[in-house]
Amino acid sequence: MASSREYPERPMIGVGGVVIYDDRALLIRRGSEPLRGEWSIPGGSLELGETLEEGVARELLEETGLQVRVRGMIEIFERIFFAEAEGSDKSKPRFHYVIVDYLCERVGGEIVAGGDAVDVAFAREEDLESFRLTETALRILRKAFTMYRTKKETG
Repeated sequence: MASSREYPERPMIGVGGVVIYDDRALLIRRGSEPLRGEWSIPGGSLELGETLEEGVARELLEETGLQVRVRGMIEIFERIFFAEAEGSDKSKPRFHYVIVDYLCERVGGEIVAGGDAVDVAFAREEDLESFRLTETALRILRKAFTMYRTKKETG
């Protein structure tokens, strides 16, 4: 049975948060589609009545156990997945998200995989390739590291 996020009537809004701690980015392994089993940036769907920043903070708490402060927007992008299964309507998107990713600062909590995340890991910038991230996630993480260094230097 398809989830309410599958084959949507309109694009869904997603939020993600990059937490860099001790010069390493926090990644999650996704436990559900899309990208089940793949390493990614923590995040999920925005809920009705929630601001983008509230959604990022909630998703990070649910998936990683961390309380965060949002420091700045990294990028807005689209992710569209078409059906691949035999006999499915390949002309209608199975998933369609408009995602807003933010740089976040850890302010509390203990790191633990939860929600849609089945595992968590920290990755240094030079080790990102070994996690087989999507091209988009790699680009966003590299931008986040640049933002992190700039904020660190300027205070």
